[in-house]
Order: sequence, then structure tokens, then C-alpha cells
Amino acid sequence: MATTKTLEKTEHSQPRDMLRITSLILVAIGFAISSYLSYTKLTDTSVVCAESGAINCEVVQTSSYSKFMGIDVAYLGFAAYLFLGAIILLENRVGFLQEYGVTLIFGVTLFAFLFSMWLVYVQVALLQALCLWCLGHEITMTLLFIVSGLRLRKLLSAP
Repeated sequence: MATTKTLEKTEHSQPRDMLRITSLILVAIGFAISSYLSYTKLTDTSVVCAESGAINCEVVQTSSYSKFMGIDVAYLGFAAYLFLGAIILLENRVGFLQEYGVTLIFGVTLFAFLFSMWLVYVQVALLQALCLWCLGHEITMTLLFIVSGLRLRKLLSAP
């Protein structure tokens, strides 16, 4: 027989678990995109891209903005998704992450979201060319930032 505290805990944790699962799905999508972009950088091949009009992945991928402090942005995305995935998977198992994992995820996704918005600005205003793979990553990171914000809000509003 379930006690009132058990029911309350289940009611509060279920939406948080759905948000956690959503985060994992978004991390998997972002990881797949950044893995592909990293692979093309490592093998020095062009990305598959439907080039027409403003869509020109080659311009974006070979621009001076495709590196940050000498590191390919694709590798940074790969590392970010790997890091976020590890934190989300371990946040129920490691004491520090049980306490601060959701806040840490929010901080990382906030920074990544702001950097992604900078990259969108670069594509639209400076390069005047768009990369669909990059936009896919940026949309994924935006959604992950929103979900991490919802997770943090739930955590902070929990009794």
C-alpha cells in the first residue's frame, strides 16, 4: 500500500523523469549531428547538403568561423553533447551530480545556446549562407536549453 509521501514523490518525479528522458533524446540527436560533422572534418570530406539559394554548407563549414580558438566547432559540439549525456546518465548515481547535476546541465546548455545563437548570426549576417546540419544542431541545442530550464524550474519549485 502506497503512503502519501510515496504518491507525492511519484507525482513530482514523473514529470522530471519525462524531462530527463527528453533531454537524453535531444542529446542523442545532437550527438548524431555533431558526430557526422566531426567525421567530415576528420576525413576532410564535404557534408551532404542540398545546396540552393542561401543553403550552402561548404561556405559555412570552411569559413574562418568554423573554428573557435583553433578548434573546429564540430568537435566542440561533439564534446558538449558527450559531456551533457554523461552528466544526465550519471546524475542519479553520483552524489555531486544528484545535488548539482540539473544546475550544471542548465549552465552548460545556457553557454552552448548562446554560442549557437552567435553561430546563427554568423551564418545569416556575416556569411549569408546557411548549413542545414549546423541549424539542426542549433535547434537541438535550443530545445535542450529549454528542457534544461524546465528541469531546473521543477527542481527549484519542488518542496
